Amino acid sequence: MSKPSSYSLLKTINMGVPSSFLPAFFFLSCFICLYPDLAIAKHAATGITRHYKFNIRLQNVTRLCSTKSVITVNGKFPGPRIIAREGDRLVIKVVNHVPNNISIHWHGIRQLRSGWADGPAYITQCPIQIGQSYVYNFTIIGQTGTLWYHAHVSWVRATLYGPIVILPRRNTSYPFVKPYKEVPIIFGEWWNSDTEAVIKQALQTGAGPNNSDAYTINGLPGPLYNCSSPKETFRLKVKPRKTYLLRIINAALNDELFFKITNHTFTVVDADASYVKPFETDTIFITPGQTSNVLLKTKNLTSNTKFLMAARPYSTAASGTFDNTTVAGVLEYNSNNMLISNASLKGLALPPLPAINATSYVANWTNKFHSLGNSQFPVNVPQTVENRYFFTVGLGNDPCPKNQTCQGPNGTKFSASVNNVSFTLPTTALLQARYFGKTDQVFSTNFPSFPLNRFNYTGTPPNNTMVSHGTKVVVLPYNTTVELVMQGTGIFGAENHPLHLHGFNFYVVGQGTGNFNATTDPAKFNLVDPVERNTVGVPSGGWVAVRFRADNPGVWFMHCHIEIHLSWGLRMAWAVMDGKLPNQKLPPPPSDLPKC
Repeated sequence: MSKPSSYSLLKTINMGVPSSFLPAFFFLSCFICLYPDLAIAKHAATGITRHYKFNIRLQNVTRLCSTKSVITVNGKFPGPRIIAREGDRLVIKVVNHVPNNISIHWHGIRQLRSGWADGPAYITQCPIQIGQSYVYNFTIIGQTGTLWYHAHVSWVRATLYGPIVILPRRNTSYPFVKPYKEVPIIFGEWWNSDTEAVIKQALQTGAGPNNSDAYTINGLPGPLYNCSSPKETFRLKVKPRKTYLLRIINAALNDELFFKITNHTFTVVDADASYVKPFETDTIFITPGQTSNVLLKTKNLTSNTKFLMAARPYSTAASGTFDNTTVAGVLEYNSNNMLISNASLKGLALPPLPAINATSYVANWTNKFHSLGNSQFPVNVPQTVENRYFFTVGLGNDPCPKNQTCQGPNGTKFSASVNNVSFTLPTTALLQARYFGKTDQVFSTNFPSFPLNRFNYTGTPPNNTMVSHGTKVVVLPYNTTVELVMQGTGIFGAENHPLHLHGFNFYVVGQGTGNFNATTDPAKFNLVDPVERNTVGVPSGGWVAVRFRADNPGVWFMHCHIEIHLSWGLRMAWAVMDGKLPNQKLPPPPSDLPKC
């Protein structure tokens, strides 16, 4: 049954309403007309159902004296906030009004038995064609915190992204002090050029892609960039002696970031919508795909005082240059709404951030995270393992096609792989193929459980650095337990790879530098209070180990969240089989599932 229009809904409500109530209904009708992208909710057994409508449109946006037409949700960049409570059902109608194919991934949502709503193009759905629509329908189960949504086809997510705010269930509270106010802090990138042209050129030449022109905070590049206007600086206006909850999201395409506010500290309370044991820090590190809730307690300042906040990249990349710039915003005490000139900010001190290649800082940062792990929020890390996998992740290369000049290593083309398999996207969605029994035509189930050619992963590269190609998946029986060790390689320089797993959270039970030692390293695993995440960095020149239970039937993408690595093939998929009981099986696809 389709959702009624705002007019028909109000007409139904107004039937038989006493005249004394009409002003309130007039206000409601105005509210719905003015804010059609906000939820219309109806009560359900375990929560409420919240309806959103996302119109994907082109919108002219100006940054750094450059105006371009970008893909947006409801004309907004970044996109509008989705707000829900744990246990709520979300019904989001996405209508494609742009020439690009569109699909949207609800990043970090578990999608328990709702894999048709996960969103990655050619994995769980074919993309939404121009003029078509699709309704994403899913329930938020066992998650509270900050997640986000973004386009999941080509590089469209450069501008199509926004926050998902998941509040605790009614009559429950956060396991920390109630914040005075909650503020999203979304890091992104601004590109003067068309990102679809950027990735097309990179794949054609085999070289690393061109860089973004600026980093952004909530879509704004800040005062440090040439031609930035005063209204292009993010301003966080605060009151003294208050606690603010910052909902931090890294939506950048290709860069991991350090973030800091001058003379202020944070208390980290959440990672990827899972509570952690609180810890204090003055610097946040966050990879593309990751989210974190942090508390900011403001100082006892009564004057109109300002502090700079700043973010800049972490990189050890050898696969081309990267955007080595800094985005800044302003923290303001008791401020007015007048525009601040860039000149007036020049006297403010930039917060000192770690070095660009501060790998030891990143390793120490990751080790600070532990699950909250109390009776209300237990740790369910698998204590025994039925399936063990060892995946190498990193860069390799492809030969240059005949009669073409390539700009990758030694005249080849950059590629990327997992266990030396560079994943080829199919033209039919994997989940459809699995459900309708056509797997043989679309993918194979022989993805290697360990590297077929072993070498010194973090040492001298092998003589042959060419990758293989294929559409291969790992098949997992329902409810089996999995341990996955992901080993970074240094073939063309060691890099940190933020790996994101769709459909699951996993526990990060161990990490280390150098090559994983299967004899000695498992003894050091944390099986007591490991952090629960959906995106984890495979350390530059090291390894990370995770565990999860395959309790969600479907086909689930796993990939590096650095977009160029994803485009080069650093991706694969897990096919989780149905269980025996009705509530352990994937339901049929919805009737409006997009066709290829």
